This record gives sequence, C-alpha cells and structure tokens, in this order.
Amino acid sequence: MLQHVRVGTRASALALTQTGHVVDALAVLGRGDLTLETVHVRTEGDRLTGSLQSLGGTGVFVAALRDALLDGRCDLAVHSLKDLPTGDADGLVLGAVPPREDPADALCARDGLTLALLPAGARIGTGSPRRAAQLLAARPDLVVVDIRGNVDTRLGRVGGSGTGPGDLDAVVLARAGLARLGRLDAVTEAFGPDVMSPAPGQGALAVEVRAGLEADQPLARALRALDHRPTRLAVLAERALLGRLEAGCAAPIGATGHLADDGRTLRLDAVVVRPDGSETLRRGLTATLGSDSAADARALGARLAETLLDAGAADLAALGALR
Repeated sequence: MLQHVRVGTRASALALTQTGHVVDALAVLGRGDLTLETVHVRTEGDRLTGSLQSLGGTGVFVAALRDALLDGRCDLAVHSLKDLPTGDADGLVLGAVPPREDPADALCARDGLTLALLPAGARIGTGSPRRAAQLLAARPDLVVVDIRGNVDTRLGRVGGSGTGPGDLDAVVLARAGLARLGRLDAVTEAFGPDVMSPAPGQGALAVEVRAGLEADQPLARALRALDHRPTRLAVLAERALLGRLEAGCAAPIGATGHLADDGRTLRLDAVVVRPDGSETLRRGLTATLGSDSAADARALGARLAETLLDAGAADLAALGALR
C-alpha cells in the first residue's frame, strides 16, 4: 500500500537540511511504500526578533509545527530535539529519534584562535545563556554579546569572515548544525563537556507524529527502523532532568547522556552554572536499565535533578523547582 506523507518543517536552511536527511532516510526505509512531501511552516521564533528569552524561550520554534500536525496539514514534523518542551503534547508522540550528531558546542573564531588564545576583552557572540555562562566560567575576561540569526548571519559577524560586519572575535554554535550545513571549516575549536556541556537534546532530531498511528502502516514501520535506541535513551534522560528542574532550553544547564556498548548502562552528566559564570555545579549518575528502559532513563534524569537540587542548583540558576 502506497502511503503519502507530508513532512512539516521550518523553512530555515538548517531546518530544511535536517528535514532532508529524515526524508531521505524514510524514503529508503519505506522500501517504495512511501511518497514524501515537504511542507514549510513558519513558527513564532522565525517571525520575531530578539533573544530567545525575550521570545518566551522553550517552544517558540515548535508550536506552529505541532498545530500543523494536529490540524492535519502535515503527517509528521521534524524538530531540533533541544527545542521541544519537556512536557507531553496532547495527541502527539515522538515517532522516532534518529542517530545523533556530535552534541558538542564549537568555537568559530577569527584567525584560527581557540578559547585559550583569545585576547582579554575579546567579543564572543551567542544567543544561549547556557553557552554564555560557561564561556564566562572558563574566561571571565571575555565580553559575551547576545546575538540572533541563522548560521551564516552569525558566522558573518566574526572578524575576517568577509561575509558580514565582522564586529565579533568569535561565535559559539552547535557543531551538529555546522556539520549538517557543511560548515565545519569554520570551527576553530570543538569544546569538550568539561569546558562546555551541551544543551539537553543538542545534536539530536525529533520526528513527531499524531498519536494512534497504526503499527502496520508503511510510515510506522519506517519510523521504527529510523529510531536509534542509544540516542532516544540518552535524550530521554537529559530531558527528564530538565523537566524535573523545571528549566527551559534557555537555562544555564548542560547535560549529556551516553548508553554504553552493553546496551544496559546509561550514564548522565549535568552542569548548572551561575549566569555570570562565577560558580559551577557538576554531578553525574549511572543506571542499569531494566525491561522498561525508557522509564529507567527518565528515572535517571529525575534522580540526577534531585541530586543537583540537593547540592544547591536552585541557588545558581532561575529554576521552577526549588529546595
């Protein structure tokens, strides 16, 4: 049975590239039983200017895509997983989490400079409070500049790029987005999690569908094949931590989950940073997964959140969860 599938996506270059990867994968996994059409959806985050915090934070790139799913304009939607609110959406489910790109953050600096080699007073652009706080924790002598815009716009603000105003010494971007756009040539340093812990879900994509998709439909079969268990379990733990802390994607919180090769041991590390970088709190936990691995992954995230709260995380960052 041939099934026609409308795939909802934002219209930015990065979103279209990411969606293209998903569409190509589904076309192969559908084994000729799927026809796929891309539907562009304009979100609130695409229309407005200003910082992510001023736009309302979590969900500004997601709500319009979810509306398009629920009203039938599309059959699935592709999101950057870190943009998804941690709460469940009525009538929708996470149909697949494809294999994750490297979740690291990357420095793109003038003259090939690394973070250690940037001069005192250097201006670094980022729109992320998490990145800003960790930059200041590592280099309190730097000036962090709040920026918005697509990848090319941000890279154009780096001095010597030749494509923009060049008013910054560097910007920090997700390595995954640069990789998907073929712009890894701009990276002068990829940060390890000891320097900059990535956002929960960073580097991963989320394929969201309406609840009740029949298991024997070609789309359901293709989504099961696309789903990557190690990535899904890692991001479930990361998002459970974020949800228990009642912190949005703009909070100065980093988290990284990793499923060991045995398929049963899940490690989760997290950091909470005071916005000015003056204090950092790091904790990590490991869990052995049982028969309900998804529930165990979520429980690990919740336990680590409790550990952070007990250690004073709510004193460092504005969290909904208090101690």
